Amino acid sequence: MSAVMPAAAFAVSFFDRPLKRVAALLMPLLLAACVGAQQQPIETVSAGPHISAQYLAMYGERPNEEFPLPATDLTEVDPRYLRKEVSYPTREQPGTIVVDTDNRFLYLVRENGRAIRYGIGVGKQGMSWRGRASVGRKAAWPRWTPTQAMIARDPEKNGPWAGGMQPGLDNPLGARALYLYQGSRDTLYRIHGTNEPWTIGQSVSSGCIRMFNQDIIDLHSRVPTGSNVVVLNRGQLLVPEPGEVFDEFTSDDASI
Repeated sequence: MSAVMPAAAFAVSFFDRPLKRVAALLMPLLLAACVGAQQQPIETVSAGPHISAQYLAMYGERPNEEFPLPATDLTEVDPRYLRKEVSYPTREQPGTIVVDTDNRFLYLVRENGRAIRYGIGVGKQGMSWRGRASVGRKAAWPRWTPTQAMIARDPEKNGPWAGGMQPGLDNPLGARALYLYQGSRDTLYRIHGTNEPWTIGQSVSSGCIRMFNQDIIDLHSRVPTGSNVVVLNRGQLLVPEPGEVFDEFTSDDASI
């Protein structure tokens, strides 16, 4: 008789055995495979930082704007500077804007010790002033006009805009601007949007207080003209060097 069992007979015999006996028969084969086969390293693919659906919607595109606004690329910004409601005990009245230039946050004070916190980028003008003011004027999609010093310093870049840059996605003031006044005097201090969202949370070379365009749109919608503003600047105030000016993103068309 042949010592080799036909395949069909083996299958019947194999599956007729109790489950425990089948497992016992297969275990040496499984162990041999685990020991004998060389394990390959597992390649992991980074999916990048997790971004919640809430933030994707909050910083998503705004197709109904005068200039349709694209979504902000949140992979290139620090998530701590994204808008959120936080605990913020303060003596300031609800509706007050508090600008914390040192920590790169702007707070809109709410009731019950709460506030909406926004991330900001702080330019040289933003590091040169502190105090109290009010929102003297608001603008949607403002114009921007470079200063004479800017034109003299870089006539090729800034000269074409001597008469003012039209509103739009390339305008450095972004989608909205708030103009701070002390009484009837313009402080030249601005809170505005930016077309450089990756600069939020940083100290930047020009301008006052810049915000994500979606955030300045939100803030602009919440605060009426006349709202109180407190600018905190605990460090030494920055002063211009001889011949330097800080109001590079502030000399826009006052008629808006």
